[in-house]
Amino acid sequence: MVPRLLPRAEAFGAIATTLFGSVALNTQATLADKFDVLDYVDPLIGTANGGHVFPGATLPFGMAKAVADTVGENQAGFAFDTTVVTGFSHMHDSGTGGSPSMGNFPIFAQSSCPNDDLNQCKWQLNDRATAWDRDSPKARPGYFGISLDNGVHAEMTTTNRSALYRFTFDQGSAEALSPVILVDLIDLPQSRTNGTANVDKSTGRLTGNGTFSPSFGIGSYDLHFCVDFKGAELRDTGVWTKNRANFSRETVTLTNDGTNSPATLSAGTFARFKSPKDNQILARVGVSFLNVNQACQNAEREQPNFDFEGTVSAAEAAWRKKLDVISVDTEGVSKDFQTIFWSGAYRTMISPQDYTGENPLWKSDEPYYDSYYCIWDSYRSIHPLLTLVDPVSQSLMMRSLIDIYRNEGYLPDCRMSLCKGFTQGGSNADVLVADAYVKKVPGIDWDTAYEAVVKDAEVEPANWNVEGRGGLHSWKSLGYIPTDDFDPYGVGTHTRSISRTVEYAYNDFCIAELAQGMGHKQDYEKYLGRSGNWINMYKPDQKSSIQGVDTNFTGFMQPRYTNGTWGYQDPIFCSPLLNFTSCYLNPDGHETYEGSAWLYTFYAPHDMGSLIQTLGGAEEFTKRLTYFHESGLLYVGDEQAFLPVYQFHYAGRPGLSAKYNHFYIPSQFNTTVAGLAGNDDSGAMGSYVVLSMMGLWPVPGQDVYLITPPYFKEVSIRNAITGKLSTIRNVNFDSSYKSIYIQSAKLNGKEWTKNWVTHDFWAEGGVLELTLGPEESDWGTKMEDLPPSISNYHS
Repeated sequence: MVPRLLPRAEAFGAIATTLFGSVALNTQATLADKFDVLDYVDPLIGTANGGHVFPGATLPFGMAKAVADTVGENQAGFAFDTTVVTGFSHMHDSGTGGSPSMGNFPIFAQSSCPNDDLNQCKWQLNDRATAWDRDSPKARPGYFGISLDNGVHAEMTTTNRSALYRFTFDQGSAEALSPVILVDLIDLPQSRTNGTANVDKSTGRLTGNGTFSPSFGIGSYDLHFCVDFKGAELRDTGVWTKNRANFSRETVTLTNDGTNSPATLSAGTFARFKSPKDNQILARVGVSFLNVNQACQNAEREQPNFDFEGTVSAAEAAWRKKLDVISVDTEGVSKDFQTIFWSGAYRTMISPQDYTGENPLWKSDEPYYDSYYCIWDSYRSIHPLLTLVDPVSQSLMMRSLIDIYRNEGYLPDCRMSLCKGFTQGGSNADVLVADAYVKKVPGIDWDTAYEAVVKDAEVEPANWNVEGRGGLHSWKSLGYIPTDDFDPYGVGTHTRSISRTVEYAYNDFCIAELAQGMGHKQDYEKYLGRSGNWINMYKPDQKSSIQGVDTNFTGFMQPRYTNGTWGYQDPIFCSPLLNFTSCYLNPDGHETYEGSAWLYTFYAPHDMGSLIQTLGGAEEFTKRLTYFHESGLLYVGDEQAFLPVYQFHYAGRPGLSAKYNHFYIPSQFNTTVAGLAGNDDSGAMGSYVVLSMMGLWPVPGQDVYLITPPYFKEVSIRNAITGKLSTIRNVNFDSSYKSIYIQSAKLNGKEWTKNWVTHDFWAEGGVLELTLGPEESDWGTKMEDLPPSISNYHS
């Protein structure tokens, strides 16, 4: 993720002013006669100010993703804070940072060519860039529409492997209507190394393929397309290169031969039509990673009749089915809050993407999912939410990860476009495996899963930039990753010594959980011991100041050398208060990743008893964590910030977790196009909002859910596997959110004093009833009520 800053709320509950004006929450929800969850999903949330959300048409976890591609910060194709559209493409990712992703083979429609001369049409990417009507974008699950200033209104919908576009042409022009639709061999990041496009002159079918690079990884991938048309009689076809069209040729081939840069290699094929019936033409695009024939078959099988309305309806039905496992009592809750909630749930199900049957790298009967951007981001909230609302898909994704291990030798930490993505910290697929294990996700080969996580911990890969862990010799011998680490065993970026150390420690704890459950006693003891290595980067006398003023807190994670001596990184460095964007995945990325030593000093979620004692006890820990939230040091738009919102639970102050939950929603998450705190990262921000508003925050990798009051009078989830219904109910619910503190709780009618529950609540069903009040109480504050820790809590 590339962080970005939104204005910080100056007081609890304030509403942030965003790029597109101040946010005002409706005081009352307007209830329709019949509730349709899709009416509360706005795919345009997060399409401005760096949210990078994909707002186009897709199915849940679908491969095909159709949207208008704009010029600017277009990582997901379309961004609201842009002005021109250059095409409509069929493959995208959502919420990613870094460079744009995919956007291969865009098509573009023009009503006619000036003077009926094809060479006066707009061909090149930059030349054809056309302004779009600011009031025209319409987005709904399974549908996207937009109007361009060239008189074309474009609509799109998708099946799993194909997209269907409907172009409506304005006859207001003096030119006779003779539409031209082109396909371009380019992609959004302009990464193509070669490409070929063909046209069938008898039918107008456009086909082709290209080789491209992933947006955040190594290697390359081949993609193929097939375009068919309906709605108008074919007039002529041909190829185009740069600004010239050619009728006589049927094939165009491009390579990066050193004479042209990718940005100038814009070329492809086209079809020109006679005036269409009803001024509309349908374009059906099949895509495949296997071959052109497969791309054509995908489209023909999934959309044989070019039925636009039927395809939209089927997509909507698929989304309703996914979302309908959740139900909420919306009495008194604003429509804006409902929209924030349901839109977050929707975005959580855009990725990872189901490429099963489309993997050319190996043959397997196992599912294959792609676009894990990245597990470092997604393990904290996306996959825990999917385990609750769609455990079947979560099982398929876990099986896919394990099959990647079988065939490529390591679990991925990031993956996209059939390529290995860059590892940002630890081997965090280990956390996903542990999370699935302790929550009894079915259908998983646990023996192979255990083999995979142990390999992460024990065998350093040749290139630990893209899999496994680097610095394992130091990790095993010193108990930390030195800032001057010497590693002759593999190749990787020697940065992030602090963040990698604390992540490796938690990864090893997760392996210990599996070892214990599977009866590997010696492994359990080894990995449990190594999980305590986070303490080896803690410098107890390190102070921290902000603009020369002491924060009055002592003891922070610091870099350490091979000989045991300490280095120095300002504890606030890489926070919003100092050089925020200085800790990325590059050789100058420093010792923490996308966050400060302040942030990483709080990361020992398995050993909170010891961490709290190390930081001075529960009262001092609470003061420090409160300061972290109030001082501007914490940026909630990075995923490592999620858990610190709820870590007050471990210090016996669950009420403060509820307070800061409401501190960030809606101030940093709202219904505007700029309404996310950071890049959505494949739905990480969306899942954070949903879990926060549901009231049970999962600690990933553990069978622990921290309890806070939902934002609704009642929230229920029906388990897709067991069929059981689990309900969290607020007594004395206050839609003004002044009474957000739990006074007492009952689980299935019996008093419940612990401030956490296990996954059994979700799997077996039941009712968790929370009685609320306007002030903190002693509920959940006693030592015996605190979440598990491998070290004891101290009074």
